[in-house]
Amino acid sequence: MINKKVANAEDAISDIKDGDTIMLGGFGLCGIPEKCIAALVRKGIKNLTCISNNAGVDDFGIGLMLQQKQVKKMVSSYVGENAEFERQLLSGELDVELIPQGTLAFRCMAAGYGMPAIYTPAGIGTEVAIGKEVRNFNGKDYLLEKAFEANFAIVKAWKGDTAGNLIFKATSRNFNTVMAMAGKITIAEVEELVEPGELDPNHIHVPGVYIHRIFKGSDYEKRIEKKTTSV
Repeated sequence: MINKKVANAEDAISDIKDGDTIMLGGFGLCGIPEKCIAALVRKGIKNLTCISNNAGVDDFGIGLMLQQKQVKKMVSSYVGENAEFERQLLSGELDVELIPQGTLAFRCMAAGYGMPAIYTPAGIGTEVAIGKEVRNFNGKDYLLEKAFEANFAIVKAWKGDTAGNLIFKATSRNFNTVMAMAGKITIAEVEELVEPGELDPNHIHVPGVYIHRIFKGSDYEKRIEKKTTSV
């Protein structure tokens, strides 16, 4: 069995270069690959296209990459918690493609399944549909959306083994599972790393065949993106 373990985040992202397209798992700040993001910031690569549900917050997650002007284009579903993102968008510094959340998930899934495109009713009659093929099935219009093409997918799991099998905890599965399948090269960072055979095969969410590199991170912050309290 292939041992896919690498020493750390720097080794895992060592061949990501200027201009690459990267998928980054997570929803809000839940399940984001924060160690790899920090390594990308330290490396200082530029002109990245980032595919992610959202853009983090100003001082955490992809927001750190935006601060360093490393992102050329964001392909996202929700970006409302990041003031720097808003500033760059309104100033024309950042190219943004906003797409429905379900469409984002299924374009990832299509890439993982080897499908070139999907048809979806989401976006019909809106700006999302401009310039795209529309086809009618059984009296209902559907929009053609192409599968993503990403050089790398970077995900974060709770537990994994050195063969790349991954287990996610609770809602951190979010976009991580479909993105793990979709990258040409997939990098996984985990909180716990064990040897093959130690994970219950019935509980594995992403099989190791999709994972190319894996490493154990430490001291995860696990921030809460937005607190709502009542008295």
